[in-house]
Amino acid sequence: MKQNTAKKVIASVLCAGLTLGGVGTAAYATSNRNTNTNTANTATTSIQMQGNAEGLFKDETVYVFTAADGTTKKILVNDWLQNTDKADQLLDQSNLKDIVNVKGDEAFTEGANGALTWDAKGEDIYYQGTSEEELPVDMTVCYTLNGKKVSPEELAGQSGKVVIRYDFTNHRTQQMEVNGKQETMYAPFTVITGMLLDTDIFRNVTVSNGITENMGNQIAVVGLTFPGMQENLNISKNDYEIPNYLEITADVEKFELNASMSLVSTALFDHLDTDKLDLGDLSDSANQLSDGMNQLMDGSDALHEGLNTLLEQSKILVEGINTLATGADQLKNGSDALQTGANQLCEGAGQLSQGLGKLNENSAALNNGATAVFQTLLNTANSELSKAGLTVPTLTIDNYASVLNGVIESLDATNVYQQALAEVTKQVEARRPEIEAGVTAAVREKVEPKVRETVVGQVRIGVQKQVEPKVRAKVIEDGLHMSVEDYNAAVEAGKIPAEQQTKIEQNIAATVETMVQQQMDSAEVKAQIEQLTKENTDNMMQTEDIRATIAQNVEDMVQKKISEAMASEEVQKKLEAAAAGAQAVIGLKSSLDSYNSFYIGLKTYTAGVGTAASGADSLLAGLNTLKSGTTELNGGMNQLHDGVKTMQEKAPKLIDGITQLRDGSAQLSEGLTKLMEEGIQKIVDLAQNDLTDLTDRVSAMADMSQDYSNFSGIADQMEGSVKFIYKMDSIAAES
Repeated sequence: MKQNTAKKVIASVLCAGLTLGGVGTAAYATSNRNTNTNTANTATTSIQMQGNAEGLFKDETVYVFTAADGTTKKILVNDWLQNTDKADQLLDQSNLKDIVNVKGDEAFTEGANGALTWDAKGEDIYYQGTSEEELPVDMTVCYTLNGKKVSPEELAGQSGKVVIRYDFTNHRTQQMEVNGKQETMYAPFTVITGMLLDTDIFRNVTVSNGITENMGNQIAVVGLTFPGMQENLNISKNDYEIPNYLEITADVEKFELNASMSLVSTALFDHLDTDKLDLGDLSDSANQLSDGMNQLMDGSDALHEGLNTLLEQSKILVEGINTLATGADQLKNGSDALQTGANQLCEGAGQLSQGLGKLNENSAALNNGATAVFQTLLNTANSELSKAGLTVPTLTIDNYASVLNGVIESLDATNVYQQALAEVTKQVEARRPEIEAGVTAAVREKVEPKVRETVVGQVRIGVQKQVEPKVRAKVIEDGLHMSVEDYNAAVEAGKIPAEQQTKIEQNIAATVETMVQQQMDSAEVKAQIEQLTKENTDNMMQTEDIRATIAQNVEDMVQKKISEAMASEEVQKKLEAAAAGAQAVIGLKSSLDSYNSFYIGLKTYTAGVGTAASGADSLLAGLNTLKSGTTELNGGMNQLHDGVKTMQEKAPKLIDGITQLRDGSAQLSEGLTKLMEEGIQKIVDLAQNDLTDLTDRVSAMADMSQDYSNFSGIADQMEGSVKFIYKMDSIAAES
C-alpha cells in the first residue's frame, strides 16, 4: 500500500509539471549564405519556456556530437538573440570560440571577458560557435552481446541477444533551502532519448523506462529519464524508483544501429506553478477518509457485539423452547410450569428482538461509512484527473464507469498520432513554395560558377585571337624594322638567330597577355561576361536534369521537415501523455470497480439484517399474545404441544445461523482494522508528513530550473533558455 501510494503521489507531481510547464516548439532555417554543411546549422528547434515582451531573450541550443559509446567528440552551440525592441545594437556575453553569424551579415565587436556587441540594426541575431566547457549531463552507452560486454566496433555485424544501456549522470548541483535547511540538489533535467530500429535487424524489442512503437519497417524507441531526481525528492528506491538510465533489449541479426538523439532540458519544471502544489486539500480529504474508516470500524465492532448478544440470547431462547417443550409434556400435571415456560420464551424473544434491532441500527452507520469511503475515492479521482489536465464531468457512484470509459477511448495513441501527422503535414505543405524557392536558389548558386568559368574561357580565347596579330606586327616592326612577311622570310633563310627569335616570341607572348588582361578587365567585356553567364545559367536551369533535381530536393526537404516536426518534443509528449494517461485511467477505473463490488455486497448484507430484525419483532409480538392467552391454553393444549416440538427441532439451526453471522462480522471487523492500519493510516501519514517535504523539494527544483538559462554565457538583465541535443554516431556493419 505504501509503495503504491508513493507512486501515485510522484506521478501526480510529474504530471503537474508536464501540464503546468507545457512548452511549445518553433523552428528556423539558417541562411544559405553560410556554407557550413553541419546538420546542426541547417535547422534548430526552439523550446519556448517563457516569453519576453520587452528587452532581449536568448534561446540557446547545444548540440553534443558523441561517439557510439557516448564519449563527447564536439560541442556546437546555436544562439538566437530575439531583438524584441528592434534595437540597433545588442549586448551579449559568450565563451564560445569560432563564432560565426549563420543567418545574416551583422557583425560583432568582442570585448573583455567574452562581452559581445552586435550591430543588429533592429534584426534578430543567429550565431554559432564551438565550446570546450564541461557539460551538465554526461551520457555513457554500454553494449552487451549474449551476456558479454563488447565495444561498438566489436558489436558491428554480430548476431544474438543484445542489451544497449544509456546512463545519464547529472553534474549540475546547487545549494537550496528545503524545510529550513540547506541541501545539495541537482538541476531538474529531463532526458528524452529516441531512435529508430530496423525490423530486419531487431526483433523482440523491449525497453525499460520507455516505450516502443512498431511502424512496419522500423520500431520507434523513446525513453524518459530523470538523472538526479531520486536524490532531489529524497525518495527511497524501495518505495519508488525514478529512472536515470534507459535499457533496450533485442534479438539482432547482423547488428547495425542508426544514430540516436537525446534531448536534455529543464523545461519540465520551468513553468511549474508551485502555488498549485498546495496539498492541504489532500490532507483534509485524508482526514475525512480516516474519520469515515473510524466510524465504519465502530459500526463493525457494534455489529459484532450485537451478534454476540444475539447468540447468547438465542441460547436462552433455545433453553426456553426446551423448557416449553418439557412443560407441554407436563402441562396436564400443572399449568404453573407451562406459565413459567411461556414467560421464559417471551423474555428470550424480547432479547432476540432487541439484539436484531441494535444490529439493524448499526447497519445505517455501516452503509453511510461505506458511502463516505466511496465518495472520498471519487473526490481523489476527480482531483487527479484535473491535475492531469483532463476535463471530464464530476465522477459519481452512478456515472464513473461510463465517464472513465470515454476518457480511455479519447486517449488512444493511434488517434493522437494521426491528428498530429495531419496537422504537421498541412503546415509544411503550406510552405512548399517557400521551400522550392530556397532549393532553386541553392541549385543556381552551384550551377552559375561553372557556367561563368566556361564563358570567361570562351571570351578570353576570342580576345586573344583579336589581339595577337596586331601585337606580332608591332613587336617585329619596333624591334627589327621589318614587316611580318619579311621577318618570316628572313627566319626561313636563317638570317635571324634562334636566340633573337626566342626573345621576339617571348616579347609577343607577354604583350599579348597584358593586352588580353586589359581587355578582360574592361567594363565592356565584364558586362558581356555577365550577360552571357546569366543567359546560359537561365538555359541550364530549365534543363530536364536540373528541374528533376530541384523537384526531388524540394520533396526531400518537405518530408524532412515533416519528420523533424513529428519528432519534436511537442508531438512526442502528446503521444507519450496519451499512452501514459490511458494506462493511468484504466488503473483508476479498475480500483473503483473493485470497491464498487464491495459496496454493493455490503448494502445487500445490511438489507438482510433489516429483514431479520423485522421478523424478530413479529416473533416477539406473537409471543406476547401467547403469554396473554395462557389462561386459554388448556383448550388448545394439543396444538401447543405440537408447535413447541416443531420449534424445538428448528432451534439448533437458528443457533448455527447466528453463529455464522457472528463469525462473519468478526472477519469484517478484522479486515477493516487491517485496512485502516496498513492502508488508510499510511495515506493519512503521507498526506500530513511526507507530502509537505515533497512539495518543498518540487518548489526548489522549479526555482533551479528557472535559474538555469544558459550554457555558454548570458548578459546581465537578459532572459534566456537552453536545451541540449546529444547526437550519437551510428554503428554500421562492414559490407
